[in-house]
This record gives sequence, structure tokens and C-alpha cells, in this order.
Amino acid sequence: MPRNPSKLRLSELRRALLVSNVPAASSVPGQARAAAVAAVLREAPGGAEVLLIRRAEDERDPWSGHMALPGGHHDAGDADLVATAVRETREEVGLTLDRDTEWIGFLQRARVHSGRRPDFEILPLVFAVQREVELTPNPREVKAVLWAKLDHLLLPAAQTSVAYPSLTAPEGQRLSAFDVQGHVVWGLTYRILSDLLAVWSPGTPG
Repeated sequence: MPRNPSKLRLSELRRALLVSNVPAASSVPGQARAAAVAAVLREAPGGAEVLLIRRAEDERDPWSGHMALPGGHHDAGDADLVATAVRETREEVGLTLDRDTEWIGFLQRARVHSGRRPDFEILPLVFAVQREVELTPNPREVKAVLWAKLDHLLLPAAQTSVAYPSLTAPEGQRLSAFDVQGHVVWGLTYRILSDLLAVWSPGTPG
């Protein structure tokens, strides 16, 4: 746990990412499916904040209605996973990452197990907003957007859990989650935000 969680600053994260990152992490892995998400951060009076979206309701989407980071699957036309994150974020919330933000690094790849679909890897990339930006969510993909205070995620009040049914626990095993302004953030997005806080402040529980 950081000594002063209310003072998480982007300058500290930049230094941490310089130490933790390795070359060529944005390349597409040698597999059929890959994806990227953007952890878009901004400096605010109360400390750094991260952009979250609530996905639109769609019965074809296994993550329908979930809280998430902007992003999606790599397309053949994307040069690498940075390009994937840039394209998907522009399509989902109207934010042009390569114009309005600074790419400051990435987090460790996460393996995604999606049940009936083939597994794939997802690369979280970290961007810092350089100026005031206006978001224009695409209603076909995004139901809502919000900025979450990262220091809040370190507080006991933000810790919650969600029931997730499985073969071994039909009534639902309890998975760790964040409560963000009444929204439950769990699963992959919870893992990525936990990784972000751990890089920022070593020793933070993940």
C-alpha cells in the first residue's frame, strides 16, 4: 500500500513504467487472436484518474454491459497493438490517442479464457491525457463513460466481490472487484487496474 494513496501522480507512473517495460511489447503475438486496451489516465486535483466505459448491452457480446477499458481485437490492418488501441479508442469514445495523449508504457499481457471461443492475449497500454478532451461515446458500443479516481481503488470502501457461476460452484464463486461510483468493476478490467496500481506502488495487493 502506498504511503500516501491520495497523491498518486503520473510522473511517478512514468518512472515506474520505464523500469518495468521491455522492448517490442506492442508486437502482435504469434497467434490468431490478440487484443489491446487503453488505460487512459489524466491528472486531476484529487490525484490521477483512469477512463472507464460501460459496454453497451448486446446479446452477442460475452462482456455485454460490463465495465471496461476502451479497446478491442487486433485487425489485420493494425500495424501493432498500439495501433489497435488507438483505433478502438477512437471508435468507442472519440478520443484520438496519437493526437490527444502521450503513450507512456504498457502492462503485462493477460491471457483471456473466453469459454466457447479460442483463448487470446490482451495487451494493456497506458496513455496520459495532455489536455482537456471531449469524449463522444459511440452508442452502439458504449453505454456510459466515467473517470475513476485511482486512489479510491486503494481504499477499503472500494473493495467488493461478485458472484461468478462455474462448474465447481454453480451458485457462484466470489471474485474480487472494485466498486466505482456504484459500478462493479471485475474480471479482466479488475486484473488490469490491479496490475497498474502494483506497478505504480510496489507492494499494493493485486
